[in-house]
Amino acid sequence: MTTAADSTVQSAPVRPFAQALKDAQTRITTHMDARLGGDDALHAAMRYAVTGGKMLRGFLVLESARLHGVAEAATLEAALAIECIHAYSLVHDDLPCMDDDDLRRGQPTVHRKWDESMAVLAGDSLQTFAFELLADPRIGPHGLTLIRGLAQASGKDGMVSGQMLDIAAETATRPLDLEQITHLQNRKTGCLISWSATAGAVMAGADEAPLRRYADALGLAFQIADDILDVEGDAAKVGKAVRKDADAGKATFVSLLGLDAAKKRAKTLMEQACDALTPYGDAAETLKDTARFVISRDS
Repeated sequence: MTTAADSTVQSAPVRPFAQALKDAQTRITTHMDARLGGDDALHAAMRYAVTGGKMLRGFLVLESARLHGVAEAATLEAALAIECIHAYSLVHDDLPCMDDDDLRRGQPTVHRKWDESMAVLAGDSLQTFAFELLADPRIGPHGLTLIRGLAQASGKDGMVSGQMLDIAAETATRPLDLEQITHLQNRKTGCLISWSATAGAVMAGADEAPLRRYADALGLAFQIADDILDVEGDAAKVGKAVRKDADAGKATFVSLLGLDAAKKRAKTLMEQACDALTPYGDAAETLKDTARFVISRDS
């Protein structure tokens, strides 16, 4: 396992984004089937929750690890771990006590396919399974750093905090301003994206700073693109209900900036993300394509 980006980027193979993403989805899904066996309803619900998404966070783990020459066994454990955390958050967010959604990724949400009790248990199990994966010795000497980072990114100072702020905003007497909604989304969405994009550097014991700058811009661009999709998206392509934010009167980047300005802001963030990858040279072209995809996606 190498410990410096500069020594690995020259030999790291670069592939078109669409090909690399499809390959990542296949590898993560195959690894999930191998690591998440079991023929009871709980295991079925867990696999159902992870399957079918873009697996962008897991893909970012694989790409950041590729840049640093991290071993495949460690990489797949970390990629599956972040997809389990992301899936757990969606399962719980979809519950009637939270966002009350019937569709996710074009399919019935877990609590609709099974029931609310199973959805809670599947989410709980996915969360704990993620840390079980990261505790695998194959992760290497920096496993504890990864575990601590994911706990912070997904918990009270990260994703869960962002969800709490989002819920509080729904009943606030005044809508959020741009600074507040940026803070909310940095926690709700950005923290997990940042963990994913820097995981390879952490596992290699390398400098995280370039990938962290990339992830900070990418995470915010991702959320702005989500807000744009809620306005312009087709529910059949998006895979969930759209225009819910506008109907609920929620403050979003679109409502605060306007549609055209939000698109311009997303494009600027995409360019910042690409610029952050300069230290990796041409080897980071796939990650640059990822940033371009994030602001142009239709789902």
